[in-house]
Amino acid sequence: MIKSMTGFGRSEKIAKEYKIVVEIKSVNHRYCDLNIKMPKKFNAYENKLRNVMKDYVNRGKVDVYIAFENYSDNEIKVQYHPAIAADYVKAIRTAKEEFGLEEGLTGASLVRYPDVITLEENEENLDAVYPALEETLREAGKQFLDARENEGKHLQSDIFAKLDYISELVTFVEERFPQILKEYREKIKSKVNELLGDSKIDEGILATELTIYADKICVDEETVRLRSHISNMRETLQSDEPIGRKLDFIAQEMNREANTILSKANDKELSQNAIDLKTEIEKIREQIQNIE
Repeated sequence: MIKSMTGFGRSEKIAKEYKIVVEIKSVNHRYCDLNIKMPKKFNAYENKLRNVMKDYVNRGKVDVYIAFENYSDNEIKVQYHPAIAADYVKAIRTAKEEFGLEEGLTGASLVRYPDVITLEENEENLDAVYPALEETLREAGKQFLDARENEGKHLQSDIFAKLDYISELVTFVEERFPQILKEYREKIKSKVNELLGDSKIDEGILATELTIYADKICVDEETVRLRSHISNMRETLQSDEPIGRKLDFIAQEMNREANTILSKANDKELSQNAIDLKTEIEKIREQIQNIE
């Protein structure tokens, strides 16, 4: 099933000690651009979280937002750093001896110096929370994937309808070409009769002129390739693999053939048809930009 690159998923988990909220949003992008915004305490788990997201996205600009509220008093602990404290004491005593100062150092004043004591996250608590965090991410990822697949269904239906219309336009081109030759033949004969009266036109000369004209405006090769591209796009739209880039390439080739038809068209109806053909292909290309 094809997937849109536009999607949204949200999940939250509330426990006695904490609350986790995960939101996933995405828009179209040429490559996979994954950004995870979360509390710094979870930075150590970023690679794990990125690996989890690989199960839900292959392409697109994806933003993952993780919010965490802690209800426990055990999350923060005070950490004493004796080596840093010893360096401060040594420096203070050196300054006292050098300048004849009173020491005046107490335990309370020592721990106020930078980095003697720090507030640190309780890593054991974070390790206990991670399984719940991954579970919440996967729940949001499933919603996100469902949203992308649902949007993909709409894109698929729309492109199929446009391909049906393009097929009708190609049929018109195929049917119009013999009529153009017939009209051109009648036009030549009319001109000859107008200039020469009842004199008969040389059929050999007429055939040569028609052959040259037919070769000039012939679009058989272009219509055959267009039908092949239409068939290829239909088959590709049935694939379960990421197909956005392939579809874009096929649409480019379709547009190339439409341009050639338009450049060869010297008939008003055929020219208008070729313009409609290019317009419809461009609409498909716009839709393809949203497919993963």
